[in-house]
Amino acid sequence: MSSAKLGSASEDVSRRDANYHPTVWGDFFLTHSSNFLENNDSILEKHEELKQEVRNLLVVETIDLPSKIQLTDEIIRLGVGYHFEMEIKAQLEKLHDHQLHLNFDLLTTSVWFRLLRGHGFSISSDVFKRFKNTKGEFETEDARTLWCLYEATHLRVDGEDILEEAIQFSRKKLEALLPELSFPLNECVRDALHIPYHLNVQRLAARQYIPQYDAEPTKIESLSLFAKIDFNMLQALHQSELREASRWWKEFDFPSKLPYARDRIAEGYYWMMGAHFEPKFSLSRKFLNRIIGITSLIDDTYDVYGTLEEVTLFTEAVERWDIEAVKDIPKYMQVIYTGMLGIFEDFKDNLINARGKDYCIDYAIEVFKEIVRSYQREAEYFHTGYVPSYDEYMENSIISGGYKMFIILMLIGRGEFELKETLDWASTIPEMVKASSLIARYIDDLQTYKAEEERGETVSAVRCYMREYGVSEEEACKKMREMIEIEWKRLNKTTLEADEISSSVVIPSLNFTRVLEVMYDKGDGYSDSQGVTKDRIAALLRHAIEI
Repeated sequence: MSSAKLGSASEDVSRRDANYHPTVWGDFFLTHSSNFLENNDSILEKHEELKQEVRNLLVVETIDLPSKIQLTDEIIRLGVGYHFEMEIKAQLEKLHDHQLHLNFDLLTTSVWFRLLRGHGFSISSDVFKRFKNTKGEFETEDARTLWCLYEATHLRVDGEDILEEAIQFSRKKLEALLPELSFPLNECVRDALHIPYHLNVQRLAARQYIPQYDAEPTKIESLSLFAKIDFNMLQALHQSELREASRWWKEFDFPSKLPYARDRIAEGYYWMMGAHFEPKFSLSRKFLNRIIGITSLIDDTYDVYGTLEEVTLFTEAVERWDIEAVKDIPKYMQVIYTGMLGIFEDFKDNLINARGKDYCIDYAIEVFKEIVRSYQREAEYFHTGYVPSYDEYMENSIISGGYKMFIILMLIGRGEFELKETLDWASTIPEMVKASSLIARYIDDLQTYKAEEERGETVSAVRCYMREYGVSEEEACKKMREMIEIEWKRLNKTTLEADEISSSVVIPSLNFTRVLEVMYDKGDGYSDSQGVTKDRIAALLRHAIEI
């Protein structure tokens, strides 16, 4: 690491280095485009034609209910449900309002249950009772039925014993049947056992499901083709957004000016695209991609490189929120500070003021200041040797994990609702936001605490829990995994109970939690993005689907 590149950073200070690998993408996304639209002159017309065909299928009254339920689910799983939000809502309201489900088989009941719960409709898990035998056990050997049942169980809330039984039953049966299954059902089952649909990133789940659906003998040709074309068209938009973000990152020259920090602009975009992929949220994605980029730089500065004196000066400058404060921080930090102010200025001009909601910038700045304060607290833990209690650590980490900030900024970026009451509510860290934040912290700490200990950090959820409750490392990790399940049930419950004010927080809370489940499913896929994260980014942002 060149000290010259770090400006006025003291050379005689002992500094840590996390040895993060360089970007795996280089300058690839500065210029990359699939050229899908350029190479297909008539594709927009074909896309519109197919969209109308799919819409007609969705609203036609002559299709029987089980087939309509299956069709609705396939449209959503294929990633094209955003085109038919009003039609899908109308269909689900009809399905919720009558008792014809009493005639459904277990497969259809499972899909019906997951669809309705997944869209906020209150459905009792008692609907599964009639599928148990006289011994109180589920009975089915059909792999597709078991797959649908297993997927449905992940929308359970606390106290639903029947779904706890169903998840154990279906998982055990599917694991036993998997070696005997053929494509595409074997891949559907394997994907679900790895990351269930309810916990998966929608865009990634669609990329997985499109070739699986295309191989089904019962597929609808127009829907299959529409899903492929739509994926490629949307991918082209996402590529253009990432090109723009890559240029911004390159212009600031963050990687060479801050070589100790993670160079992860593409991974950050993947994170924000996973949280909201639809075209209408393009500006929000652009803003949040820059936010996660700059936040990551600050996090690494506080965690790895900066002295306590340096990060304290930076925290004070953030509290001032004034370009004049840049003179009071070390030179190597100045590029972060000016980049940070520039992001929020652009956000205010292009997103907030354009919608006549000037007050939103105050919420955005305050929640950013809050995360920097939490980083400051964690830096003090390390530099002073202070060991917080488990509760104290978790209270701070709910903020430092970033999900409260991202949820609030995404709410502002989406701009779909009367925001002020919702922002006031979300700022109090209600149960929905808290559950999402806790899941993020538990998952993050489970995958990163050992790497952090190698560079001298001893404060984590795992270690704090071990100290406070006198348990082994293995027992503490087991407890964290149990807490993730508990918080998912709490998140499911709060999303079902959402009212007019909180309903707009449901999608950000769920989707950010899903991104973390996927990003950290095989380790810290953000810090170490050389493996499965790279493959997933390539699938979503590099390779078009063959038509």
